[in-house]
Amino acid sequence: MRQKVWSILPVVGLMALAACDQSSDAEVNRVLQDVNVIDESNLNDMMLTVADPNEAVTYFQRTLASNPERIDLQRGLASSFIRAGRNVEAVPAWQAVVANPQAVTDDGVELADALIRNNRWAEAEAVLDGIPPTHETFKRYRLEAMVADSNEEWDRADSFYEIAVGLTTTPAGALNNWGFSKLSRGAYRDAERLFTEALRHEPGLFTAKNNLVLARGAQRNYDLPVIAMTQIERAQLLYTLALTAIKQNDLTIGKGLLQEAIDTHPQHFEEAVRALRALEDNRA
Repeated sequence: MRQKVWSILPVVGLMALAACDQSSDAEVNRVLQDVNVIDESNLNDMMLTVADPNEAVTYFQRTLASNPERIDLQRGLASSFIRAGRNVEAVPAWQAVVANPQAVTDDGVELADALIRNNRWAEAEAVLDGIPPTHETFKRYRLEAMVADSNEEWDRADSFYEIAVGLTTTPAGALNNWGFSKLSRGAYRDAERLFTEALRHEPGLFTAKNNLVLARGAQRNYDLPVIAMTQIERAQLLYTLALTAIKQNDLTIGKGLLQEAIDTHPQHFEEAVRALRALEDNRA
């Protein structure tokens, strides 16, 4: 009897060892699966930030083909289209995201953004109208302001811009947009103030510098503002001022500013040279 017990023990031991091996294999597979998820997540983040935008589009298209219901991959593809400047393709991509049962409110905001990039303002407005008023984000209100601008609803635009600026720590872009809105309405002093504020937050924003010069020039103030600028930027801003002066029939001032722009630019400033030559030919 004792011999039978001892003969059974090795079998039991082998079974236990096999079970242990199976348990270990399952644990290893689980860990490897977790690692793969982490690696893929990191790769997705890289594709959305530092990768070439068109390469990112290809990556998400290929990965999404194998996992068509995954909303994170759908978002990645839609975002990559925007990064790549492929705005027409971005619209159906964001529409697919919004149609996904796992979609969130921010996805609707991104769809509205894509529609605006394609000048589909009425559709963008309809999408934004469907977003709950409790969804208060910077991007939502910035887009609302832009839509109000397109409809020339100035009071609404001002209200939305003000809310948007208060919801971000980096308001320079929104302030610049708001300033351009004021500029388009002929509210030049307000525009100048907003462009100056934008540059206080982001001193290197050249668009705001150029718009600031336009606002000053529209008031027939042809002196460059006291802001940080490179030599090339100075030449370009002088050129903008010159064109503004010429448009307002201040031709002598415009000619002088064109010459100053040419003299300031460290290289050959072809646009300014052509403008000066045309001005002189017309006055000959």
